Amino acid sequence: MPLIKLRNIFTFFFIGTIFCAKPVLADDIKYDLPAKTITISAPDKNLSIVIDYSSGYLIKQLNIKGQNVLSPAGIYTWIKTKDGAFLSNGKAAGIILTKDNGIIKLSGLKYGDGAITVAETWEFRLTGSKIHWNIIRDYSNTTSLEEMAMPQYNFANLSIWKGGILDNGGMVWCKYLKQVNDTYGVHTGGVTFWNAESGNALRISTKTDKGYNIATKYSHSPNNEFTCTQYVTDNPLDQRYNLSRFVSGRADVFAPFQIKKGTVKLEVDLEYIDYFKTYSRGTLPGIDAVAVRELLNTTGRYGVVDNNIIGANGWVSNWKCLHEPFFAQIGMAVDDKNYTKNMASTLDQERDEAVLPSGRVLSRWHNVPGDEIAGTYNAKTGYYEAMWGYTIDSQPDFVINTSEQFDLSGDTKWLRAHQTTCEKALGWLIKRDANHNGIFEMMNNNISEKKASDWLDIVWASYENSFVNAQMYEALTLWANCEKVLGDKEKSTYYAGVAKRLKDAFNKPIAEGGFWSPEKKQYVYWRDDDGSVHGDNLVTPVNFAAIAFGLCDDQQRIAQILDQIEARAVKENLFHWPLCFDSFKQEEVSGGNWPFPRYENGDIFPTWGYLGIRAYANYDKGVALKYINNILKQYKKDGLSSQRYDRVTQTGQGDDILAGISTTITALYRDIYGIRPKWNRMGIEPNLSPSLNGAAFSYTLRDTVYQLKLSVNDYTMSTSSFSIKSKEGFGASKHADVLTFYPGNKDDKGLQVNAGPKKRIQMQINSWKPNAYSWTMTSADSYQFTVSSLQPGINYKVEINNVSKNIKSDSAGNLIIKQQCAAITKFVVTKSA
Repeated sequence: MPLIKLRNIFTFFFIGTIFCAKPVLADDIKYDLPAKTITISAPDKNLSIVIDYSSGYLIKQLNIKGQNVLSPAGIYTWIKTKDGAFLSNGKAAGIILTKDNGIIKLSGLKYGDGAITVAETWEFRLTGSKIHWNIIRDYSNTTSLEEMAMPQYNFANLSIWKGGILDNGGMVWCKYLKQVNDTYGVHTGGVTFWNAESGNALRISTKTDKGYNIATKYSHSPNNEFTCTQYVTDNPLDQRYNLSRFVSGRADVFAPFQIKKGTVKLEVDLEYIDYFKTYSRGTLPGIDAVAVRELLNTTGRYGVVDNNIIGANGWVSNWKCLHEPFFAQIGMAVDDKNYTKNMASTLDQERDEAVLPSGRVLSRWHNVPGDEIAGTYNAKTGYYEAMWGYTIDSQPDFVINTSEQFDLSGDTKWLRAHQTTCEKALGWLIKRDANHNGIFEMMNNNISEKKASDWLDIVWASYENSFVNAQMYEALTLWANCEKVLGDKEKSTYYAGVAKRLKDAFNKPIAEGGFWSPEKKQYVYWRDDDGSVHGDNLVTPVNFAAIAFGLCDDQQRIAQILDQIEARAVKENLFHWPLCFDSFKQEEVSGGNWPFPRYENGDIFPTWGYLGIRAYANYDKGVALKYINNILKQYKKDGLSSQRYDRVTQTGQGDDILAGISTTITALYRDIYGIRPKWNRMGIEPNLSPSLNGAAFSYTLRDTVYQLKLSVNDYTMSTSSFSIKSKEGFGASKHADVLTFYPGNKDDKGLQVNAGPKKRIQMQINSWKPNAYSWTMTSADSYQFTVSSLQPGINYKVEINNVSKNIKSDSAGNLIIKQQCAAITKFVVTKSA
């Protein structure tokens, strides 16, 4: 067939088609008029599509670096009524092709039946490296539809892509669409599909007019294709089967919906992405950076069930436990603003739907009833109390997630909207200290009730539960700081005081009402209302939490606990920590935990790995790194696609895949690389081993990209507007022309540097000790320096390149220095004798 290439301005006329053209590059757009196909290629040739308008509308090829990733079905649109399905690529006459001002337009297509007719137009244009595609529909009537596709992408098979990163922070993992018609449906449109072997990725960005809603389903077709089907509707789609986002063996995940007479438009951008470059984790000596990238883009994101539902079980099981404190921390490591945004709306929804007027935080969300205490399941919202007992850790965990989410978003207005709810959640548990000993009691009193009170939901931890109380201490500490930010010093002092009282009581020996066992050199799990003590079988989350959250700061106790745990783990050659090292008593657990080691009585649950890493990071970094590398090796073996691991065989067990298994790697970022974002600054508090020297990666916080270079006692943070080098951890922020340095990443400002408009500031902190401060400017400009947090009205000696003078601090404890720096300039400020 003759191939016509457009190079200059000309006009073609042919039967049924009118075409007007302006100059385009010959290799960008090619027309085969007899075959009625159009090939559009991005200028870099990494992406091209072939459109076939011989029988309606069809994209029959989508080529990534020359490879067609589509099945023969291609990409098309369709609707389905109760009477049948009608496709854009059926036999159709009267198709008109036009080109005007760079826009290629297909019009004239109509499909449907007597009840509803769709008049559809497709428009294409090149915008940089993107192929922009408009789908414009005009509905003849208002009616109900069973299904639609606007459009449907039919990829060749489920191995074309490893998965897709969704624009709500989540992901679809192709391997979990195991059976024909297994389908996952979410209320968002944008997705980046990637191939982890080639590094090729396809980004699909979507946009529609205000007032319309986009949804997408991902499915395993009867032809073993991987399909992506998008919807544009007037109202958000309901689920067809209860609240299920994932359904097995059924392609119709969404309920029927109504469309209105009139015009609907979807804008689509198709773009090739270099996955290795775009999602690079940088240079991570001593760490498998590829495994880190893949783990966080799969397991880490898998807990996003949908918009407003971020958990750590995941979308296959349609489950979320509110009694887990690490959702925002996972977002910190994933480092995706879409996850952070969705986490904020998740907490908004939980505030509105999962927190009772009393302040009680319902502990779970699920798509169907059956796991609840009778009468507690809300079929509309999906929130309920777990059947195993009132899992009280949902109280502190809601507050922990809210506090840590605030540090990521920096949105004080959002935090204020959660202030009352967090205070009520904490107050609900504070009131449960019936005997006023500083420790908060559960709703179950003793093991005879056979009820749970925390995440280990088939272990009968009762009354005074050390695990819940440890999480409560963390929540109180974090929330005291939030109250301070919100300007309520009185409440901040109150919550800090409650935390201190809890800490004092927690650390008492068991004979005095605390949780410390001098005999076994560990913290016990719980005490029943009759005073009997339970859980002295070296329960790892309990002991790790006590250290990680700062309840235990006794170095001797820390050594006794951590040395004991490591010796036991080495003896059994365990790749990760079990929930407990010795058996619970049979009456302390559900029958499903027997005989030991089995399930929550001794199996390996990596979900709580971050507590172990945080506990060891300041004690023995070598141990922390060992378990970080172990979990990365395990990911490469099996994708961590399990609930837990058998203690004896160390193989994956359980169908309920847990995204919380990623927390060992979130701790790599928080507790080893020291990524500590704060609401008003970026912070780093590294805790490195020499084997990690030379780590270099970017981190994006609130749309600012920070370049980090980390070695032991050598830390550099850079952006497009500043660079700070220091031997110790610090925080920094720059607004307009003012750079603020926070020593140790604490809340008190140490130094502010005022520079000229749009000037890049480069500096090195030499030392920052009380009454002795030194820094060096390596960028030239006229600066004003303000050293803060000093004693008011005191003389300080200021040396500038060894030339000294005395300056007195003002009444606010600030010392101001103005200096023109034409070359490298060193400053030393010391308190005068």
